[in-house]
Amino acid sequence: MRKELGLAPHDPLDPRDLANHLDVAIVDASDLVDLAELEELERLQAFAFSAATFDIEGRKIVVVNPLRTTGRQNSDIAHELAHVLLAHDLSEIREIDGMPFRTCKPEEEEEATAFGGTLLLPRPLLLSAARRRASIEQIASQYDVTVEMARFRYNTTGVASQAVAR
Repeated sequence: MRKELGLAPHDPLDPRDLANHLDVAIVDASDLVDLAELEELERLQAFAFSAATFDIEGRKIVVVNPLRTTGRQNSDIAHELAHVLLAHDLSEIREIDGMPFRTCKPEEEEEATAFGGTLLLPRPLLLSAARRRASIEQIASQYDVTVEMARFRYNTTGVASQAVAR
């Protein structure tokens, strides 16, 4: 994907550019419902909604929560695009408070989380950052992701120990 977008391994990836490349529309949830309703949902259950993908007449549409930081939105969009790239199917039906909805299998959610993080912070990028002795906070800021995402990828790729070994 990075090569198709003309990005070097260490360049930041804007998931909105990737979405455009994949012909996936990104829609702000406040364009669909009142912002006050999103704020009320957030008040009732924090982080109940971050992003969701819909297939409407063969076109993928990712709806994102505008109440999230840009870094969190980037992670959410990358996660949803990972579902698209991995051709995950909304095959499980779950029910919350009497409302049925379709979702992916738990293992597909894990795959999308891992692949979405890899799209934003691939191992070569993290290795370069580790060799520069960039902090987790600096990585998050430079690549416009959350500190949590930067820490997750940094810790799960093993780059910290590899960079020290050299």
